[in-house]
Amino acid sequence: MATQENLPIIVSKIGIIGAGVSGIAVAKQLSHYNPIVFEATDSIGGVWRHCSYKCTKLQSQTWNYEFSDFPWPARESSDYPSYVEILEYLHTYAVHFDLFKYVKFNSNVVEIKFIQDNEGFDSGRLPGDHANPLPGHPVWELSVQTNELDTIQRYHFEFVVVCTGKYGDIPLMPTFPHNKGPEVFNGKVLHTIDYCKLDKEATSDLVKGKKTVVVGYKKSAIDLAMECAQANQGPEGQSCTMIIRSLHWTLPHYSMWGVPFYLFYATRSAQFLHQTPNQGLLKSILCFLLSPLRRGISKFIESYLLWKLPFEKYGLKPEHPFEEDFASCQIAITQESFFNEADKGKIIFKKASKWWFWNGGIEFDDNTKIDADVVLLATGYDGKKKLKTILPEPFSSLLDPSGIMPLYRGTVHPSIPNMAFVGYVESVSNLYTSEIRSMWLSGLLDNKFKLPSAEKMLSKTIKDMEIMKNSTRFYKRNCITTFGINHNDEICEDLGWNTWRKKNLFQEAFTPYFAADYKKED
Repeated sequence: MATQENLPIIVSKIGIIGAGVSGIAVAKQLSHYNPIVFEATDSIGGVWRHCSYKCTKLQSQTWNYEFSDFPWPARESSDYPSYVEILEYLHTYAVHFDLFKYVKFNSNVVEIKFIQDNEGFDSGRLPGDHANPLPGHPVWELSVQTNELDTIQRYHFEFVVVCTGKYGDIPLMPTFPHNKGPEVFNGKVLHTIDYCKLDKEATSDLVKGKKTVVVGYKKSAIDLAMECAQANQGPEGQSCTMIIRSLHWTLPHYSMWGVPFYLFYATRSAQFLHQTPNQGLLKSILCFLLSPLRRGISKFIESYLLWKLPFEKYGLKPEHPFEEDFASCQIAITQESFFNEADKGKIIFKKASKWWFWNGGIEFDDNTKIDADVVLLATGYDGKKKLKTILPEPFSSLLDPSGIMPLYRGTVHPSIPNMAFVGYVESVSNLYTSEIRSMWLSGLLDNKFKLPSAEKMLSKTIKDMEIMKNSTRFYKRNCITTFGINHNDEICEDLGWNTWRKKNLFQEAFTPYFAADYKKED
């Protein structure tokens, strides 16, 4: 058990928790403050390092997943990069900008305290404004334990940036009736967080020749089913059963009937089809008049997917429109051979709203059973619990009941002083979504603009969340895919940049926005 000895408190301006994609983006943008970055593991990369499988690949093209001032190197393959290539890219970026000097590895933040300031402000009262993000005296105390030492080191900071994200660390586990949980099952049960810790040989041994069940139908579950199928090739191999509670649209690639996917959602003209949080009367009328076109685009994409992929053959056709999955950041890319494995009988699909364990496998609410040796739970992560373990009271109670963090400009909570959250807003490209918010945060700390009152910020975040709720029945996260350009426009306005980033009107209207368009202006 760690002990808190009387070690001298280390005082610094800015602390950053986490060295994943968001953490290193923030460290780069705030490097002129010499931040201290606490990373609980021994490497950067976050979920790419610790929650990836052998077959895990990027879900978008490289031009849509890169830092604005650091393009990907030339690649021989046109395929999506593997997680190994992504880690190499992140490592090269960190080396190029000398970011490792800020990172303390194997340093786990075990407690955060809001400490009383000079004016007697304490955690019993929430702030009315964020007038001074760098007040000149400590506001937060972080207690940090390192893997090498059995002691706690305390740090005091004027400002803290939380970049731990919602994924990894805390698994979201299904609940079961009494005596129908994993304890009655004679086989092995692993959540993806534990599966990721196994090496290549161990994962193959786990599923090879075994009757395996994968619970889930999102990116992680699809990757797991593919690994099971690949390990069970040949006549002796066993099939893998995917238990699917909710059907979602998946993509084979980003071209629909020969039309680039970005034309439907990633251009400025396309965003006129969707509601935005700050839209006026004219925009509201335009959205209403163009709503048949918006629905038509969704149907156009669905028609291609139903032609290209065997959704109907396997009973996998969702009942909801494609645009709702896109608006909730639920879209996954299926590997080219995924349905080939299903055709060979190596992957079997079972739709079920309720299921539980029996000693020999899995039982369903339709009174059917399947035998199983291994059950892999691709059921996601408990992002709400993860945030609650980080934030002290009363701040942890400010989370939305759904676990979503209401954030102004996707970065600052209106009622939490001297703290920012980067990596909690999702889009088609989470990397540059985090990077531009890191630039915004740098502008805030550099006094390039002032925040509005807490009341105005809260009103704005509520409008953002209402748009997300109205766009999809699957609202569970801060997803800005349908109004991401508008969101970035607001950030550019705060920073004093031009909101239109292209060279001419045609490009502005019909070419996609990506990271290079938001390269930082001096």
